Amino acid sequence: MEGGPATVLVVDDSRTKRYLLVSWLSRAGFTVLEAETGGEALARVGVDPIDLVVLDVRLPDLSGFEVCERIKAAHPAMPVIHVSAHAVDVVDRAQGLTRGADAYLAEPIEPEELVATAHAVLRYYRARQRAELLAERLLGLADTTVAMHSAPNLARLLEAAAAGAAQIFKSPAAVVAETFDGDCVAGIAAGPGGTATIVPWLVDDSGVPIGTTVRRDDPAGWGLVDWPAGDTVTVAAARLREDRPPLYVVVPTATQTARTPVLVQLAQAVASAVEAQRSFDEEHRIAVTLQRSLLPRRIPEINGLDLAVRYEPASAQTEVGGDFYELVMLDGHLLLAIGDVAGHSLHAATVMAELRHAVRAYAVEGHQPGEILERVNELMRTLLPTELATICVLLLHPPTGRVRLASAGHLPPALSLDGKVEFVQHSAPLLGVRARRPPDLEFVLPAGATLVFYTDGLIERRDTTIDDGLAALAAAAGRIDDDLDRFCDRLLVELAPPEIQDDVAVVALRRR
Repeated sequence: MEGGPATVLVVDDSRTKRYLLVSWLSRAGFTVLEAETGGEALARVGVDPIDLVVLDVRLPDLSGFEVCERIKAAHPAMPVIHVSAHAVDVVDRAQGLTRGADAYLAEPIEPEELVATAHAVLRYYRARQRAELLAERLLGLADTTVAMHSAPNLARLLEAAAAGAAQIFKSPAAVVAETFDGDCVAGIAAGPGGTATIVPWLVDDSGVPIGTTVRRDDPAGWGLVDWPAGDTVTVAAARLREDRPPLYVVVPTATQTARTPVLVQLAQAVASAVEAQRSFDEEHRIAVTLQRSLLPRRIPEINGLDLAVRYEPASAQTEVGGDFYELVMLDGHLLLAIGDVAGHSLHAATVMAELRHAVRAYAVEGHQPGEILERVNELMRTLLPTELATICVLLLHPPTGRVRLASAGHLPPALSLDGKVEFVQHSAPLLGVRARRPPDLEFVLPAGATLVFYTDGLIERRDTTIDDGLAALAAAAGRIDDDLDRFCDRLLVELAPPEIQDDVAVVALRRR
């Protein structure tokens, strides 16, 4: 990013004096532009690529002090040197420096002094510009790192990385990485402030060492975006381990400073975020596999009944949750249970497994739903005194439709019949609390009626009340698809968010 010779604008209404200043600066290697008046100088500063202004104090239209002030107001990082052909007192010098000038030279001006002063102020301002650029880029790097680590998946991470690189370097950018399934993709951004997208892209990774390396490449080999004409691309390749593929951050070479410090740090930050995402995804897969192994392996086939279940783990939760369900035939009756242990952790999942097995065990002993919950509650309070859970237990006799139901603080099942939906309320304290429990609710499930059981992940939202969620469920359950599996899928589509924030369990039961 370092340019060639500096460009100096000499502003003086005296042709002779201007000629001398231009000659001295030109011989010293500067590119020199000229202006006779303050107005002309202000017009040129806003248009021409000027690095330094050498400005006479006395001009025919504006004072040099005023011109300097206006230049500094619009371009704080542009150095100004005042020159004066007249004898000046301390007040003039002080005024010039106070109003923004970086140096004040008075007659007789020596060529060496002018050139040395010009080099001195340019060194300072170039160092200042480099520091400000680095600070701005490091701030952008910090923002990008936060965005990458907040991404819910690898695709969003690469989009955040590409958008961040484009913002940091004010240019097109691409970030290429291999997915955890072995596909190579790229996050690309056409420029700062634009929307990043994901596209497939293949890279030859042979010979890329461990660590971070930087090289210049022909942009034709990285035809992901429209790179600036006449420039190469700079590619930072980061590889954390021998068993990990490298990833690449690609930007125009003209955006880079010596040693490319921010690009290197960005590539390392992307690699670190990708590795964290990989670990997160692997843990999530293991956790979900474990959780599914704790749930029923198959749905029983029962004459006169249709059954369907859906279980969806939270999209962005590494830890497993405590949602569970049970479906099993015992002594001619269907035992149906659905529950939710408080918390999201492996511990919550193990508590869920203990409760599920306890419900089955007490049901096998022949107890009715309310007695099952009493015994499970006593078990929890004795062995798991710090845990809380909600649960709904139902025993159904398929030939007659007779139902006994008991709840422990769980959301009420929805009963849908002929387009009308009502909630089966059975208010009772949740498990883990010592309190009296009401008698079982007994009723007959009519032929053609459907009961929908669910956990709170289906209807609870941060931006709505639970009543709104129940109303939405009632509206969706007003029409029951012939295929209950399709009905459960539709519930998830209509009620659950695209990125599921909490585990969702749904059990649908229809009596034919």
